[in-house]
Amino acid sequence: MPSKKSPLINFSPLLTALADGPLSSWAKRLPEQLEQAITIERWGDMPEWQSVLDNLPLIAPTQLDLKQGVTIGQSSDCDDNTRQQLKDVLMGLHPWRKGPYELFGLHLDTEWRSDWKWDRVIPHLAPLQDRLVLDVGCGNGYHCWRMLGEGANRVIGIDPSGKFVHQFYAVKFYAQKQTRGFDKLAPSTDVLPIDVLPLGIEQLPPELKAFDTVFSMGVFYHRRSPMDHLRELRDCLRADGQLVLETLVIEAGLGEVLVPEGRYAKMRNVWFLPSVETLLSWMRKCGLKNPRMVDIAKTSIEEQRSTEWMQFHSLRDFLDPSDDKLTAEGHPAPVRAVFIAEA
Repeated sequence: MPSKKSPLINFSPLLTALADGPLSSWAKRLPEQLEQAITIERWGDMPEWQSVLDNLPLIAPTQLDLKQGVTIGQSSDCDDNTRQQLKDVLMGLHPWRKGPYELFGLHLDTEWRSDWKWDRVIPHLAPLQDRLVLDVGCGNGYHCWRMLGEGANRVIGIDPSGKFVHQFYAVKFYAQKQTRGFDKLAPSTDVLPIDVLPLGIEQLPPELKAFDTVFSMGVFYHRRSPMDHLRELRDCLRADGQLVLETLVIEAGLGEVLVPEGRYAKMRNVWFLPSVETLLSWMRKCGLKNPRMVDIAKTSIEEQRSTEWMQFHSLRDFLDPSDDKLTAEGHPAPVRAVFIAEA
């Protein structure tokens, strides 16, 4: 039986917006997909996550900055007691992995400095102004907000993690440009064109060919079939649409791939870490045009680390304590590369 979801998770404006556009075929099946996705049978912790949304303090933001970061409101928008209440409530969705966020003077210092990745990616993109954008495996939607800040017409993130979806809607609750008469249950008069859906890419219709830009960042190495994932991404793009792929790679030659038999950096679900040349070859084989690697960087313990908002083990604990060039299992330490291609 579906569990009653929080009124803050409202997909109706999205479904209305998609009904007559390039995603109309998907919009017809989306209500059923979403109904099946948001159930207590699937997410046993959902009542706890919903209670976070239901208990968010009512604070009206006086500013919204998505260009330089994700900053909602100012410290002067609430008093210290309310800010502490906000912190206590949001901690109910621990761990917070992607960010950081600035909410009314409260700094959500997430595990990842996702803003650093964005700074590496953004110089290489086709302008996002007025584009329809898909972010696959978006987590709590941090990069979705940055895409909207670059002028995207609409941003849709998909991620099968229920907790991340609730984190996103906690942030969206405040990002909506509410004014006087702030009411959690009242419909917003200014619905931001950004949503995160509790779905995986396999639930999108085949050969959708609708999005202007598709992002897949930190997802590729979790997929059992890299070729299938590349084709799924390609099929989401309109003709000449742009793919942005960020993934773990190894330093090796054409045709070389690391397939960890056990864990990689203590992660169970890591399947394929190709060399740069190998991945470029795979992208060409899957019909993507002009694939190129535009950035490569070793992941540092300053970029991924434990914080107050993510108190579990992080990168420092996943590396060989005597040699940070190796993971705990003896594999090459994480190096991430950004690839761009067109459909």
